[in-house]
Amino acid sequence: MSDITTLRGTELLRELSLTFGPSGCEDPVADLIEKIVSPLADEVIRDRAGSVIALLRGTGEGSSVRRMMFSAHMDEVGFMVSSVEDDGTLKMAPLSARDPKILAGQYVTVGDGRRQVNGCVGMVPVHLSEGKEMPAYRELYVDVGASSREEAEKVVKKGDFGTFRSDFVRFGQNGRMLKGKAIDDRLGCTVLIDTLRTLAESGERLPYDTYFAFTCREELGISGAACAANLIRPSHAVVFEATAVADVDGTPETQRVAEQGRGGAVSLADRGTVYDRDFARFIIDTAEKNSIPCQVKKFVSGGNDSSKIQRAAEGARVAAISAPARYIHTASNVIREDDLLSIERLAEALLRALT
Repeated sequence: MSDITTLRGTELLRELSLTFGPSGCEDPVADLIEKIVSPLADEVIRDRAGSVIALLRGTGEGSSVRRMMFSAHMDEVGFMVSSVEDDGTLKMAPLSARDPKILAGQYVTVGDGRRQVNGCVGMVPVHLSEGKEMPAYRELYVDVGASSREEAEKVVKKGDFGTFRSDFVRFGQNGRMLKGKAIDDRLGCTVLIDTLRTLAESGERLPYDTYFAFTCREELGISGAACAANLIRPSHAVVFEATAVADVDGTPETQRVAEQGRGGAVSLADRGTVYDRDFARFIIDTAEKNSIPCQVKKFVSGGNDSSKIQRAAEGARVAAISAPARYIHTASNVIREDDLLSIERLAEALLRALT
């Protein structure tokens, strides 16, 4: 297997996707990212909230941009073990937005930053449900193969974290589609790492300091980005995300967020942020000038780290570039590989254009 510190693009995304890191338990992902970026950056810190911030210092000349912040969150949707039952099953409390109907039968991992155990999400079998609709979250349970509370507590405990356990695969024509868990937002983390690597290996120095912030707990109130932004105090920031695309048959055109294969989607507004229109236009113009696929997010939905970064310290001009993703917040996030590559090209072009 290749050294993780040298991987790029899809292969890097694969390794990040497979790493355990639900909201509140991002340490395995943070440790991996810190290992990768430390040789590339001038300085790397772990702030008190748990985010990883890599700094590439600039020359301080020739740009009105003072500090640029590229941001992507490390955490993934997950749950917490709320109790261990007498029969050895586990009850769950959600740690982020998750529809219970996509959980039943899923393979999951439960544990913390040092130890994990595998299990399956169970529910009352269909022949006993008497036509009842999908059970509520509190009625689901995790089966870790234990037959008693005592047996289960040898491998798990109340307060442990959990998330999907899912393969990362290529499929579709020429393998252009990528499927895995936590692509929201290990995709953004991949973009940040690859951009930092390109700049570091080229020896290029931008006029301004560039901070690559890998934030924690985005799925739980965006607390990590708030702490990171108050530490960095950026004048400009771009958040790289995955967004629910809704581009399948049966979805009215007016409710489609974006289209896969047309590059990153630049947001104008979502449920947490009204974005800087001039900055958004600059990004779109930069994409056009460099013949990079790019689109405007067409539906006001969702939210991301931008809402807290925009309001931090003296405030920042923020933008968001999102990869159109199907089946977000499930075990099978699906993106097109060329959208990932287009976003990486746009990230690099943007940094140079701002000079």
